[in-house]
Amino acid sequence: MQPFRKLQATVMPLDRVNVDTDQIIPKQFLKRIERTGYGDFLFFDWRQDPGFEINQPRYRNAQILVAAKNFGCGSSREHAAWALDNYGFRCVISSSFADIFHSNAGKNGILLITLSEDQVNTLLQRAKQHEGYKLTVSLEENTLSDDHGFSTTFKVDSFRRYCLLEGLDDIGLTLRYKDDLDKFEKQHDRDFWLTPKSA
Repeated sequence: MQPFRKLQATVMPLDRVNVDTDQIIPKQFLKRIERTGYGDFLFFDWRQDPGFEINQPRYRNAQILVAAKNFGCGSSREHAAWALDNYGFRCVISSSFADIFHSNAGKNGILLITLSEDQVNTLLQRAKQHEGYKLTVSLEENTLSDDHGFSTTFKVDSFRRYCLLEGLDDIGLTLRYKDDLDKFEKQHDRDFWLTPKSA
């Protein structure tokens, strides 16, 4: 997983409330067995509209998504986080997130930032009004700012923040204890073979 420290990137606004995981990645694409290739199907149904934000050249290569409240609601599919990540989004900003989506996103290297509705509305409007609108996110300093005078701090759970800064998913966390695990397994095997077996 790629460490997240500081990011300055183009913003794509998604001024819709209650964006559920079935809209993020529709169910017909859940049959894949890999964790890659989902970016092409992100917001698949909405992408059929040429006017949808993701189809607009001004938002091409956006890595920050600003969405209205209750983003990621609905089913618990981790594929939603995979789709956002595969497309290239590294940060999502909203006034509220569904709990399971919040957990899945963090485990897949996506920084979620929760701001007030007024702050989110400000960012949504600026992203619509200013072509090439960018935000600078620093997870090291927990700050978010733009070039138009917007600046704020945000909070992230300390454990999730550590994992994002270090680029550690669940497997990466486990592998940090590889030497201890190997030592335990060797001792376990030795104890097993040295323990007298009952007839």
